[in-house]
Formats: sequence, C-alpha cells, structure tokens
Amino acid sequence: GLDGEIAALSTKVQALRQSCRQMEAELKDLNSSMTTPEMAREMEELRKDCASYTEKLERIKSATNHVTPEEKERVCSQQKLYCKEWRRRKRMATELLEAILEGYPKSKKQFFEEVGIETDEDHNVTLPAAV
Repeated sequence: GLDGEIAALSTKVQALRQSCRQMEAELKDLNSSMTTPEMAREMEELRKDCASYTEKLERIKSATNHVTPEEKERVCSQQKLYCKEWRRRKRMATELLEAILEGYPKSKKQFFEEVGIETDEDHNVTLPAAV
C-alpha cells in the first residue's frame, strides 16, 4: 500500500514541479514586462512624438516652396555635369603632376608643399558617387 501511495505522491510532486516551472516562467515574463505606470509614461511619450510628427507633416504639406520635378531634374543634371567635370579635371591634374614627379628628385609630399598644392584628400572631400 505504501508503494502505491509513494507512486501517487511522486506523480503529484512531478505535476507540482511542472506547474511551479510554468509559474516561474510566467513570473519571469511578468517581471521583464513594463508596469502599468511605466506603460502609461511610454504611451504619453509616444503620443507627444506622434503629435510633433503630425505637426511637422502639416507644416511640410502646407509649405508653398515645394520643388517642382522639373527643377529637381535640372539641379540633378547640373550636379552630374559638375561632378563629371570635377572628375575630368582631377584626372588631368593627377596625370600632369605624375608626369612632373617622374623627373622630380624629392617626394610627392615635398613637391606639393613647395608648390602649394592642396588635394581633396587634405580637406577630407570626396566626389559624390556616380548616379
């Protein structure tokens, strides 16, 4: 009889342990989630953000200085033209300087300092990517 009782109690203990693990997992989830006051503060901040974005959107929509597609295309084409010209001139200058440096006894850096040449790299300027 005692063996049967032990088996029944063991089954009950196993079920209680399983239930305890589930409750601990649920407690962990609840502890990691926001409390009601935290959630209220978060919702208030999100409402403020939403209101400011809505206001910003209305200001943008009501602005009268929109850029027309034609003007945008004109500006983009001008930028492409100027970048193309920049690349061409930079390539010409580089080729010319390399030709000069072939017969120059000092280093490239010394030559640039003596002549007073400033490169795009000296000023951390890069050409925009070709579009």
